[in-house]
Amino acid sequence: MFRYAWNVGWLVWARCVVVLAVVVSCGGVAAVARAQPPAPNPPALPSIPVPHGLDIPDLQQWIDAVVPRPEIARPAPVPKASSETRSPSPTTDLARLRAAVLPSDIGDQMFDAWPSGLASRAPGDVVQTRDVTATAAPLLTAPVRQVLQLKFRTTGAHGEPSFATASLVLPAAPWAGPGARPMLVNNLAIDGLGRQCTPGYTLAHGYSANTNSADFFPPLTQLAVLRGYAVLIPDHEGPDMAYAEPYVAAHAVLDAIRGARQLLPDELGASRFAMTGYSGGAIATRAAAVLMSEYAPELASSAVGAAVGGVPADYRMLSTTMNANLATGVFMAAVFGIGREHPEVLATMNNLAQQVTTSPLKNVCMNLIEVPGVITPPIDIAANIADPLHSPVAQQVFEATDVSARKSAMPLLVYNGAQDFWIPAAGARELYRQQCALGVTAIYRDVPGEHFLAGDTGWPGLITWLDQRLQGVPAPDEC
Repeated sequence: MFRYAWNVGWLVWARCVVVLAVVVSCGGVAAVARAQPPAPNPPALPSIPVPHGLDIPDLQQWIDAVVPRPEIARPAPVPKASSETRSPSPTTDLARLRAAVLPSDIGDQMFDAWPSGLASRAPGDVVQTRDVTATAAPLLTAPVRQVLQLKFRTTGAHGEPSFATASLVLPAAPWAGPGARPMLVNNLAIDGLGRQCTPGYTLAHGYSANTNSADFFPPLTQLAVLRGYAVLIPDHEGPDMAYAEPYVAAHAVLDAIRGARQLLPDELGASRFAMTGYSGGAIATRAAAVLMSEYAPELASSAVGAAVGGVPADYRMLSTTMNANLATGVFMAAVFGIGREHPEVLATMNNLAQQVTTSPLKNVCMNLIEVPGVITPPIDIAANIADPLHSPVAQQVFEATDVSARKSAMPLLVYNGAQDFWIPAAGARELYRQQCALGVTAIYRDVPGEHFLAGDTGWPGLITWLDQRLQGVPAPDEC
């Protein structure tokens, strides 16, 4: 089934890239174009001429005239309080659109099924566990005693009860160091929109076309296991796969820690832990570090450090550095992922964007998200409003996802590629300065390379810093 969905996704991506290429070229060449004749089965689209020298507002109107609005069936009731607790409440049409853009079920109840009675449970309460050692151990290529997956109660971006999942890797060897076994919280960069994109799904089901290579390389989980540390790997986008939404991610990470401590109180109940994440994983790590004091203050005494690399610290900056270039596909996916928790974003999508986000593309993983970047379209071609990145809706979402004023509850290592042009080092340096000003123990490092290379060049300093924190060495401070 998943191989079929993947193949369908490729076909839909190809069709959408063709549409985007036509749209972009129509807006940029001095020519008159007409819509091509449709295939025999779909309803005929209007043949509308594209004016000479088309600008963006006219292009948006042309897209909505040429591309039909998708037919969205009235959904079955969604077992989530979010649609009733958001303020302002979405209109009926917007509620239906939001339900239509949520990720599809993947046939695994661990990830699909909403537990009953979530509202009566405390954040971090474990509602289900399963042993995935048989599948996960060969993937990790390190001696493990057990790999457990836990499903637990967490909190959505707007305070509503939700759930999340995480995988807990326990080393084969007993802990020989002082105190309880330390735990590394490895927030991997999921960067996907479907539930099959998570590291938890890969550990339970094995490699697939959707597996992110960053789940296993650089081999941080394996190295931590060899050092005797437990490793917790949260699926931090939540069941709605709210890619890049910091509150969803922070709550999922912090409640995963609570769940692991609850599940193994003798081994992990009082152990110190450190967190790390690069790129999309840094969103989760940074948010968890700064929201811990208000959301999970009981964890602060055991938190010894958080390392964030290639961190998307300033979403306003990224709206200029990742738009209309090779990173456009990733940027559009992040905007859409945030829109799953902030439906006002969905209300600004034009017919083309609605067709894409209600199609199988709503479930794509990193292997397909990058495809639209080939033709470098601006995000404007997906909107029905002028200058969407400077609109009141954009400002509202920027403010709702901004955690820069909050103080980290643990020491920080911040590092970034000095030549990173998509997620510039300027944002990471500003994050470091902000946290220093708030009194946080922190260090900053520029490392060689652009975004992808910096994940490797920053590796030696990262593992040394994490190992020292988990061994109980006090964090250095260069503020």
